[in-house]
Amino acid sequence: MTLDITARAMTSDLSPEYAFRVVGRREREWRLSWLPQQRLSREQAQAGMELDELLSDPAVVHDEQAHLAAAEHAARLGIGVDRVVMLLAQRLAERLYLDLEPGHTTDVEAPIPALIDSSPGSRTPAHAGARSRHLWG
Repeated sequence: MTLDITARAMTSDLSPEYAFRVVGRREREWRLSWLPQQRLSREQAQAGMELDELLSDPAVVHDEQAHLAAAEHAARLGIGVDRVVMLLAQRLAERLYLDLEPGHTTDVEAPIPALIDSSPGSRTPAHAGARSRHLWG
């Protein structure tokens, strides 16, 4: 996982989501592509990008440390991990829908947020996030 961070944007090599600095503001205000209505500091935007990368990495589905890190990043944003998973899944669904529209093309290959284990026989409810995951495992 690698974030590319400049003075105006943050991008990921793992996810199509991004953060950007709002131009024209005297204070350094940032926004996340998946949480555009929330004003963020640079540190919060970076936490949001790191959270997105964690949730986009299928290798951390059962990694307790990754779940704890995800909860910490989400807390910096003032939002629960379960809500973040829903927002990222909604963005993924929107991208997939656009791919299905006639005449629309895109090069975006979006990963599925991975902190939910939806495999058959899983005891984890579909709405569970990193905070509640340890209660079900």
